[in-house]
Amino acid sequence: MSTLSLAVRDSSTMLRRNLLHARRYPSLTLNLLLTPVMLLLLFVYIFGDAMSAGLPGGGGRDAYIAYIVPGILLMTIGSTVVGAAVSVAMDKNEGIIARFRTMAIHRGSILVGHVAGSVMQSLASVLLVGAVGLAIGFRSTDATALEWLAALGLIALFALALTWIAVGMGMASPNAEGASNSATPLILLPLISSAFVPLDSMPGWFRPVAEYQPFTPAIETLRGLLLGTEIGHNGWLSVAWSLALTALGYRWSTAAFRRDPE
Repeated sequence: MSTLSLAVRDSSTMLRRNLLHARRYPSLTLNLLLTPVMLLLLFVYIFGDAMSAGLPGGGGRDAYIAYIVPGILLMTIGSTVVGAAVSVAMDKNEGIIARFRTMAIHRGSILVGHVAGSVMQSLASVLLVGAVGLAIGFRSTDATALEWLAALGLIALFALALTWIAVGMGMASPNAEGASNSATPLILLPLISSAFVPLDSMPGWFRPVAEYQPFTPAIETLRGLLLGTEIGHNGWLSVAWSLALTALGYRWSTAAFRRDPE
């Protein structure tokens, strides 16, 4: 077999392994998925009327639902990929990766299987949270088919970027608990972005923290695509952040994989 055929075959095998593992142990994914769902319901039904006062023109709870759902969708990705960090750390700590090293398989397929499986889980989680958003009143009537396609592409690209970062965290962590703790920023960053309130309503000293991070341009781009509004420079910023994080996570993960003595 050619090197490419071998890589595709072994990566597919590792993908099936990780999906089977996720199906047998769904509690981790469900626990991570619960966080964005609870935040969505909490901010809409408890704080919705009050939070909508900070939106341009107000608009009440319905306007706030339209504002918050895109941010929660990307927060869902950040929560879900924590499972990838934990899964990689468990494989490393339990010696499974060391065992795979001794087998006649394509070495890159080990990490690729984790990444592909996590991206698929992230997309499924986004669909589930999106269904909750639709159930409570979110509508995307102004978005064109092209904008919907671009939104799906952005979600997939952002999921890929965060997954590679999470895999790097898992490879660098001594155990599953350490991986879970090191991946906490992927959950916290959306909380200090424009997911819940506009940047203009933030204090001047805090606004740069929210503005110059990967989640804010991605959220603003997704919000513009789903609501049919302008995205400005956020489109290319979100793509640039995604590509940079993908490259960083890939280099980090593969470097840690090569030097791992296990």
